[in-house]
Amino acid sequence: MTTEATAPEELWRNPHAPVADRVNDLVARMTPQEKIAQLQGIWAGIDAAGEMAPHQHEFAVAPQDFDALTSHGIGQLTRVFGTRPIAPEVGARTLARTQRQIIESSRFGIPAVVHEECLTGLAAWQATVYPSPLCWGASFDPDLVRRMAAKIGESMRRLGVHQGLAPVLDVTRDLRWGRVEETIGEDPHLVGTIGSAYVAGLESAGVVSTLKHFAGYSASRAGRNHAPVSMGPRELADVILPPFEMALRAGTRSVMNSYADNDGVPAAADPTLLTDRLRDQYGFTGTVVADYFSVAFLHKLHGVAADREDAAAQALTAGIDVELPTVDCFGEPLLEGIQAERVDMALIDRALTRVLTQKFELGLLDPGYSPAAETNVDLDDDESRALAREVAERSIVLLQNDGVLPLAGKRLAVIGPRADEAGAMMGCYSFPLHVGVHHPDVEMGIDVPTVLDALREDHDVVFARGCPVLGGTDDEIAEAVEAARQADVCVVVLGDHAGLFGKGTSGEGCDASDLNLPGRQEELLEAVLGTGMPVVLVLLSGRPYDLSRQADRLAAVVAGFYPGQEGAAALAGVLGGRVNPSGRLPVSFPGSGSTQPSTYLSAKLGTRSEVSNVDPTPLYPFGHGLSYAPATWVTVGSEEREWPSDGVCRVHVVLRNELEVATTEVVQIYLHDPVAEVARPVRLLVGAAKVDLEPGQTRTVTAELHADLTSYTGRAGRRLVDTGDVELHVGTSSANIHTALRLTLTGERREVGFDRVMSAVFDAR
Repeated sequence: MTTEATAPEELWRNPHAPVADRVNDLVARMTPQEKIAQLQGIWAGIDAAGEMAPHQHEFAVAPQDFDALTSHGIGQLTRVFGTRPIAPEVGARTLARTQRQIIESSRFGIPAVVHEECLTGLAAWQATVYPSPLCWGASFDPDLVRRMAAKIGESMRRLGVHQGLAPVLDVTRDLRWGRVEETIGEDPHLVGTIGSAYVAGLESAGVVSTLKHFAGYSASRAGRNHAPVSMGPRELADVILPPFEMALRAGTRSVMNSYADNDGVPAAADPTLLTDRLRDQYGFTGTVVADYFSVAFLHKLHGVAADREDAAAQALTAGIDVELPTVDCFGEPLLEGIQAERVDMALIDRALTRVLTQKFELGLLDPGYSPAAETNVDLDDDESRALAREVAERSIVLLQNDGVLPLAGKRLAVIGPRADEAGAMMGCYSFPLHVGVHHPDVEMGIDVPTVLDALREDHDVVFARGCPVLGGTDDEIAEAVEAARQADVCVVVLGDHAGLFGKGTSGEGCDASDLNLPGRQEELLEAVLGTGMPVVLVLLSGRPYDLSRQADRLAAVVAGFYPGQEGAAALAGVLGGRVNPSGRLPVSFPGSGSTQPSTYLSAKLGTRSEVSNVDPTPLYPFGHGLSYAPATWVTVGSEEREWPSDGVCRVHVVLRNELEVATTEVVQIYLHDPVAEVARPVRLLVGAAKVDLEPGQTRTVTAELHADLTSYTGRAGRRLVDTGDVELHVGTSSANIHTALRLTLTGERREVGFDRVMSAVFDAR
């Protein structure tokens, strides 16, 4: 260590000095090599990771000598726990050793920020796999999601992990997109409410949450991963951006860019998005980290950069602070650009200031900091599994039921490719399916019962697979038909195999050309229906599929999406009646014509009309879900008929449970704006509350809605609270409205911005 780096008067070492002053002092002392090192990630185990993604090894061009890579410091360590199966205690010791090596080998001894994936729980071996984000949306329960995220963050922090790459706030726009399973739903208000709860939970544990993917990724043409996006500024402002705005206000400290280009401009090279909007308009002060390899993609895939140096310069100019997952464009190419004065050092200092500010705020540069982490951490303890079970139970959606459910005292034929597969419970970013598949000789590390396992605990069962997710033979289907004839009720479990980049039917890079069930699964379902036996369809999938050809012949339909490692028990609880289903659809199920994917957020001409022969009406609409014991809606009303354009209105809903079992209702409030400057959705969610009622209980739900919730982007590109007549549609789904309340927005037309009110306030008593 040099005298300069150890002088006692160095302000950056003073924990009592303002963070900004400490950062400025440290930046002024650093060489160009030391500066850009803080803008780099290192994926030390990338060679052992298997082929997780296309281009992974093509862009991982850094030298293999870890000492050389870290001699000037390093910004981030990539997926210490999430690269290969490693016992938590071994990973914690390895991480602590690596951090000490980084501290000792560089002049200023700056530790690395450690990041991991955490979309369905910490992506680590032996860690609890929680339900997928679609299940979070289906729960309509932000407090439950907050508690789940806090538990995930607690485990991460104890291991020495500082940053989690979640939540995904992309609003579902095309059901064919493979990453639908990673989204929370098709409505921006639901996505923002649930996503903000996840952010609050993770950040409460001291872990930096990272919003993905800013912005527009889910609107790719034809639902193809990384495909160009052609949305206009109004769709971006009114559908795509609100969840990010809500989550930023919830306290997130990091943002990750979208891979896609919008109108020809890749997000990673777009200063109007990453700086003008995110920084200047929204006031974000945290770090922007590059989605994996997205800086190099500017050169290799988008064709907007001449070489890696140009890609680095464009990304920095746009506002990206850290290149992930490993050293590439921000390495030698960027250093050469600095030395030749082709890259402005001010861009480096801007990004460095943000990175160091976060490291100071995390306490990584305080005196006495130790990289030691806990080595006795149970990542799949009883509390975690109980919480995973609760999320699963609250998210399962009963789509239809002719009375066959709940099952009681019936002999079951359990049929289908997802019935006896543990992987059917998990999405593509769960550790077993994201990493474990590359290590088939290693045990899964957690106990994940199947639907068949769970049903066998309480029922007499005969089983036949019928067919795999893809492929299969006539003989297998015939065996399933024979099994069906031996039972009172057939439980047919169909759906997806989650995977990555073509290694599944759902997941990143596993896009669908249509919304028919994959492989021969529809053929299997038809064969079982042909027996005349009652059929209960259980769908475990990453997206909704077209069930319109079978729906009127099915006795019941249950959607589980990917309910996590406790999902089978939760499903068995719903099927058997132990659990009264309370999930609601976060995405619509398509009606007839599965090549016409759409969402419920549609203007009038996007609905069924006489000007087109294609009917986009969904089979099961957004917000739909049934109960074994539905609550009685007593009254719905509002004390106001005039709604000040700068004030609130109050909606009251009285619910009563007249049955002898507990029940749950989700009160949903939608806005209908009959006349506006632009064509608006016929109906859009502005508030929802999940209400539990004990037997015989009556509860009054009061919603306080600010007029800001009616705002939209007008013709001039500014967000307006308009005056005039509106309606609040209160009901149990986007298509099942109990009461339409007519109100008039009075006063002055107003412009609103990032500081507008974005959430309704609910009280239930």
